[in-house]
Amino acid sequence: MKHVSILIPKGHTSLVNIEGTHQIFSEVNNLRTSMGKAPLFTIQMVGLSKETSQREGLFTIKPDCLYTDVAKTDLIIIPAIHGQFPKIVADNQALIPWILQQFNNGAEVASLCIGSFFLAATGLLKGKQCATHWRFANEFRALYPDVELVDDKIITDGDGIYTSGGAYSYLNLLVYMIEKYAGRDIAILIAKAFMIDIDRTLQSPFIIFQGQKSHEDETVKKAQEYIEKNFEEKITVDQIAGTFALGRRSLERRFKKATCNTVTEYIQRVKIEAAKKDLETGQKNVYEVMYDVGYSDVKAFRSIFKKITGLSPIEYRNKYNKEQLVMD
Repeated sequence: MKHVSILIPKGHTSLVNIEGTHQIFSEVNNLRTSMGKAPLFTIQMVGLSKETSQREGLFTIKPDCLYTDVAKTDLIIIPAIHGQFPKIVADNQALIPWILQQFNNGAEVASLCIGSFFLAATGLLKGKQCATHWRFANEFRALYPDVELVDDKIITDGDGIYTSGGAYSYLNLLVYMIEKYAGRDIAILIAKAFMIDIDRTLQSPFIIFQGQKSHEDETVKKAQEYIEKNFEEKITVDQIAGTFALGRRSLERRFKKATCNTVTEYIQRVKIEAAKKDLETGQKNVYEVMYDVGYSDVKAFRSIFKKITGLSPIEYRNKYNKEQLVMD
């Protein structure tokens, strides 16, 4: 049997991550028992203290045991932890050497949503791919430039380390791991029982691009604002560089450092975000939307749209525009 340690960190943690993981892994055991097979998992909630208060006392979690009681585990689950990151690390510092020791002894480690921030604090993600909630991608890149953040992905899996995308996409990671541990047939049964969309791998359709202005380069901020105000036009990098009296190479270097996007990527993301809003709420066809955001090449527009959202323009409209779907 595999020993699963669901961490109960100090601070504002995701109760959904904790209870959902416990429930779904427990259901795998129930399914196997109903088939005449032995349970697969020993599941324990593992904490730093005998009880942890949540949501200003609204909930209290009482772990099954303390981390110091667990000599050997096979899988560690790190739930999302909300709040100021330095305080999160300080409050839960004692867990880091324990996680590293268990990993070095063969345990696998999975972070759910922004639990990736704490996992990264252990150093285990250095040089590896990582997923997290798309809303916190910029903050993650700033804190951990040595980690390859793939903010469009729901799941990463490498060298015994798993990460998941934002919020309820942790369910997709759980199903993925269940398939790995218990087989495809059990994973399908779990997906059906909990109505989880199995084999979903991207969180791209859910990303809302809001710009990246939490930096101190005022010239770059002005360039961003220029792009956002003129996205209907055909904007070029040289045009922006000339507008703000910068050399192209200087603009590109400063823009990438400040926003984690090249100028061209930023222009594309602003245009596609505007196109998404039109497709969600309006009655324009794809060609009209394309022209309105400054594209004239249908193939290029479709290619960039799908690269950013994971869906074609028509698939996106059909998914999110209820009025248009009824009309069709």
